Amino acid sequence: MTATESIHIKWDSSLYDNKHDFVFKYGEDLINLLQPKKDEHVLDLGCGTGYLSGVIAESGAVVSGIDSSADMILKAKETYPGINFSVQSATEFVSANSFDAIFSNAVLHWIKEKEQVIDCMFRNLKENGRLVLEMGGKRNVEGIIIALKETLLKYGFNKQAATEQWYFPSLSEYTGLLEQRGFRVTYAAHFNRETALNNTEHGIKDWIKMFGTTYLQDIGTVTLENVLTEVENKLRVTHFRDNKWFADYKRLRVVAVKNV
Repeated sequence: MTATESIHIKWDSSLYDNKHDFVFKYGEDLINLLQPKKDEHVLDLGCGTGYLSGVIAESGAVVSGIDSSADMILKAKETYPGINFSVQSATEFVSANSFDAIFSNAVLHWIKEKEQVIDCMFRNLKENGRLVLEMGGKRNVEGIIIALKETLLKYGFNKQAATEQWYFPSLSEYTGLLEQRGFRVTYAAHFNRETALNNTEHGIKDWIKMFGTTYLQDIGTVTLENVLTEVENKLRVTHFRDNKWFADYKRLRVVAVKNV
């Protein structure tokens, strides 16, 4: 659930667990699509601090978790010592044995080399192995990003290129890539999932500081605080109600099977 080789971000595992646990809590519903079985081998790709790996392991499945963040993997190993975690790239990971299933929640939109990661997932699945994933879809967090870029431009920072830190595909685009590689897509959905943020006072600020770091580079502390305050003021009408901040998430959820 963290960035891979495409975007080099220093993840704070404690901040992630304490203020942004909604990311993996929503992933529990994705496990219902995975339907892990006892003794089958499952890879949690982009496992973060290991919470969903632990939930999958409760089924009796043999779970492995990989993430590019050493800090996240260290936390995962400490919390779930019975699960095999390792620092690996999503575009180049290798395993001695193929997997019955690959599970990925909220990570693939960080990977611009989408064809490479799809190839890697295909290679590491057994024949008829299944892929179950959720990622940001087209127009994900669009409201937040528009407000942030407009405010940065007002302060003299042109961060247009920073949108490339994410890959938010449409349903047809991503399922087409999977099918080109040899996957058979059995389920796909692109849907709105407005998500309440944990910090009721400064949820948008926290979200941007955690996930939008490429927009914030080379901005002084005082100026940054002014920028984020103005962004929150812009979004208060659309993203704040009932004393809660909400992120305008749009998710892409896919189940596919490896054909050979």
